[in-house]
Amino acid sequence: MATQRDFYDVLGIGRQASKEEIKKAYRVKARQYHPDVNKEAGAEDHFKEVQRAYEILSDDQMRAAYDRYGHAGVDNGAGAGFSGFEGFGGFADIFEDLFGAGFSGGRRRRRGPARGADLRYDLKISFEEAVFGTEQDIDVRRPEICSQCYGSGAEPGTNPITCTTCNGSGEVRRVQQSILGQFVNVTTCPTCQGSGEQIPKPCTMCHGQKQVLQSRTLKVKVPPGVDNDTQIRLSSEGGPGMAGGPPGNLYVVIRVEPHEYFQRRGDDVFMDLHINVAQAALGDMVTIPTLDGDESLEIPVGTQPGKVFKLRNKGVPRLDRSGRNRSMGRGDMHVIIQVSIPKKLTKEQQHLFKELSRTLGKEVVPRSEKGILDQLKEAFGDVFGA
Repeated sequence: MATQRDFYDVLGIGRQASKEEIKKAYRVKARQYHPDVNKEAGAEDHFKEVQRAYEILSDDQMRAAYDRYGHAGVDNGAGAGFSGFEGFGGFADIFEDLFGAGFSGGRRRRRGPARGADLRYDLKISFEEAVFGTEQDIDVRRPEICSQCYGSGAEPGTNPITCTTCNGSGEVRRVQQSILGQFVNVTTCPTCQGSGEQIPKPCTMCHGQKQVLQSRTLKVKVPPGVDNDTQIRLSSEGGPGMAGGPPGNLYVVIRVEPHEYFQRRGDDVFMDLHINVAQAALGDMVTIPTLDGDESLEIPVGTQPGKVFKLRNKGVPRLDRSGRNRSMGRGDMHVIIQVSIPKKLTKEQQHLFKELSRTLGKEVVPRSEKGILDQLKEAFGDVFGA
């Protein structure tokens, strides 16, 4: 049988060491030789030796017996061998500090303050409201702390009691046996969900849930230039916090309704303008809608299909990353000419077109000028793949 080492030497302390010095030395040695940390051969045996030394020297009576009689005074069967952590609160405290809550010794653990949940509200606005901004009232149905029980969950005049499953710790411990002794696996109590309390008589308003759904009217300021999926944060207007925690936020997500005439790409606005053959050939002065009202647009003589007219600063106000207006102004409006070919003609129109046809001739010539797609690429760059 191998000779047992002196317990004081095992922990590296003197015989006059205090309890605090013994505990401190044990922490160091336990971390050094724990099998989960030290994979070297013999580390597990050293770890058991350190545990045995601490078991003896941390107990006043066993330490006195060891000091007087040596190993013979503590190896009489009653204290021989390490039997786990259940009977030694000091082991549980130390192992929790060293290796986390999985080695908890059953100390009371209540849930601390918890931040409330973030909520979402989809707000539908018109195209013009997205461009120029708006301010609207929204009705939000959200959970709030119960006004009858003030968040305790118990009927007024009664109080929650300590959870009978976890004895108020908020955790359930499962003891597992291993070659090193008994280890404790800690999980949240399924009965009280970690609160450590049970409610014998639930509140009649919230039914023990501590919260009730209520409708609130909130004012939302939508800045100019927002687009689909823009999020506006209303701080502290989300779900309520628990146990004194702060409330969450409410995120208003913008949904922009399509416009009858306009389409948007970034800060620019696009519109198709349909003119007839005569207007395209002879030119004209037409009135078109813009975001700022009706305006006049000159159609030059011989305007081709796909011709693009740019109206500067008639687009959408630009936003910076924080959602505020920039001083850079607005995007542009692009008017794309579409020449409408009549499907039905009166007799007079047919006669006029036949006369025109005779003067133009019937020869078909491949187009050498830029086509519509080329014009669009030139006008809008990478929007159309240039």
